[in-house]
Amino acid sequence: MNTSDFNYELPQELIAQRPLERRDASRLMHLDRKTGEIEHKTFADIIDYLNEGDTLILNDSRVIPARIYGVKDDNGTPIEFLLLTQKENDVWEILCKPGKKAKVGVSFTFGDGLLHAVITDVLDNGGRICKFEYSREGGENIFSVLEKIGEMPLPHYIHEKLTDSERYQTVYSRENGSVAAPTAGLHFTNELLEKIRAKGVNIGYVTLHVGLGTFRPVKVRDITKHEMHSEHYEISEQTAKLINDTKAAHKRVICVGTTSCRTVESAVKYHGKMCACDGWTSIFIYPGYEFQVMDGLITNFHLPESTLIMLVSAFAGYENTMNAYKCAVENRYRFFSFGDSMCIL
Repeated sequence: MNTSDFNYELPQELIAQRPLERRDASRLMHLDRKTGEIEHKTFADIIDYLNEGDTLILNDSRVIPARIYGVKDDNGTPIEFLLLTQKENDVWEILCKPGKKAKVGVSFTFGDGLLHAVITDVLDNGGRICKFEYSREGGENIFSVLEKIGEMPLPHYIHEKLTDSERYQTVYSRENGSVAAPTAGLHFTNELLEKIRAKGVNIGYVTLHVGLGTFRPVKVRDITKHEMHSEHYEISEQTAKLINDTKAAHKRVICVGTTSCRTVESAVKYHGKMCACDGWTSIFIYPGYEFQVMDGLITNFHLPESTLIMLVSAFAGYENTMNAYKCAVENRYRFFSFGDSMCIL
């Protein structure tokens, strides 16, 4: 298949610029993956599609305020860093503007001295590797420093300022490391999750730290030639057992978001079975992929020609997916990170 096969017309006004006042008030499209039938609901109705014994898999990664502004030490030239991936302790892969100022050995200061960085490598993709140092006044680790001086890295298609940074976090986020939210989970409230548990639905957590690679455009014509950026993931013993028990009972494993999907499918791909594991995944799921774990998907509406809409097409079927997106546009659904939701079962 070609990248252009996953294009669709989207009016700019349908790109959500802010979250709704109440998380679970967003709209919900239910897509029957077998028949292609579509229903229009509200996200709070998601509970009606979940059965006792099903397991919801949530990505508990937390977005860090990864965008920081500082100056070049030798001449005070302004610089902007976007932290992408933690390589080890205080060593990170970053993007920076202007990039020509960030050569190997060049140092920078952020937050009036709370944070310092030196470039240690220049990558082929234009990124940099840098080593951070911070003062005792800055905090006990890089994340506490970022909380003081960093900004939330909202996607490029959101042009409005976010007044409450917690609205770009899921209510269950706890593991620092993402530079973009696992947005399918933004619709859940603690109250809704309690109702889901009360119905006898299990909830398991995985961690996949979302990087910008997920959102980078597919630049090749043939989608099979696209290379995914690696992201770090982890599945606990408890969650692995929960998934295996659910499968053994012939119940459904329903992933909240493409990141949760890629995490559980990666475990089987790399280890041959569902087990406790952690590592780096560059799994790319597109039509023709045979799902080993996921039986249902809750997700948002994704960018045209993105790897995310390709994953959805692999699960729901290409024709069903593109028809659902056409229907969403016609019915004025809200798109992307702060937009509405889609349940595929």
